[in-house]
Parts: sequence; structure tokens; C-alpha cells
Amino acid sequence: MTNHYYTENPDSAHELDEWSFELAGRNFHFITDSGVFSRKGVDYGSRVLIDSFNWQELPEGKILDVGCGYGPIGLALAYASGRVVEMVDINQRAVSLAVENAAKNQIETVDIHTSNIYETLHDKQYAAIVSNPPIRAGKQVVHTILSEAEPLLTPGGTLTVVIQKKQGAPSAQKKMNEIFGNVEIVSKDKGYYILKSVKEQ
Repeated sequence: MTNHYYTENPDSAHELDEWSFELAGRNFHFITDSGVFSRKGVDYGSRVLIDSFNWQELPEGKILDVGCGYGPIGLALAYASGRVVEMVDINQRAVSLAVENAAKNQIETVDIHTSNIYETLHDKQYAAIVSNPPIRAGKQVVHTILSEAEPLLTPGGTLTVVIQKKQGAPSAQKKMNEIFGNVEIVSKDKGYYILKSVKEQ
């Protein structure tokens, strides 16, 4: 059985759901399914990341959402920032839902496709990378997202992730500081840490 949300092809029986949720000051309509992360509603960590993400200070360029799931973070940031957001996930079911949700919410400034972390990106440089990483996939996967982000960022670009304290935020904070030479706790909310590193100019 491969029913985890971080597998390529979840084989759980389809169980479609449809609901609305307000993100970035707009009411979004989402279709979700079994075998994807947080299918019953936008998880609290993603909401904190969206609310605390500052795109105004970024250099020019795309935003990359790694582990986009059915799309809440990427779609909300595309809407709020007006930037193109490339959204990737290893889970093909989640990617199909994200494409559907982009169309449903008339968000056109997105490029949504499958990718195992950074393996098959459509660009080489990004103004920002955001992620609500798949903690259950293990520390190695999470730290790959952190350690391989820096070369993909333009100078002044940022890596922003959300991780619960009890699920490895201190370890991720240390790793980001090692890689970037800086890390900031942008927000702490109900045990969720928003961590941000900036690529040196």
C-alpha cells in the first residue's frame, strides 16, 4: 500500500471533497482527495506561512512552492503577489488537484507539475522558495529541501519553511544557518515556526 501523501502514486480509493477557505484575503474553493496532505482543510502551518510571507522585499523572479499538495500555499501567493509561482510535488494525485484548483480559482500565474523535490524544475533561478515540507517523509527529505535550495535562489532571494517545533524546527533552523549563514524565526504560532534564510547578495 502506498497511501502516504509523499508517495508518487497513492493507491487509496478516491474520496473527493470540496470546500472553501479564506487565504490572503480571498475565498478559495478547493477540491481534495484521499492520499493528499491535509485534505479536510488548509492546515494551520500553511496558513501561518502564507500570512507571514513577505514578497514585497524579494528580487524579481518566480516563487517556487516545493511540496505544493493540492495548492493552497502556491495559489494564495500567486494571487497575493501577482508573481508566477512554480508549484511542484512528487504526488501525482496532488498535482492534478492543484491544476484543477488553479483553474477553479482562475489563478493563471502558476506552473504546476510533478517533481521529486528539485529534480525536474522549469527554471534555474527563483526569487523565493517556500515549503511546508513533508515531515513524515523523514529528516533526509526535509534537509534535502533545505540544503539544495541555496543554488536555486537569486542573490537576495529567500527560503521560507514552516515546521513545528516538536517535528524538527530547531534542527531545520540549525541546518539553514549552516547553509545560508543566516536564519530568522519570522513567526511562532501554536508551535509552528516560520523559518527564513536569505541568499547573500
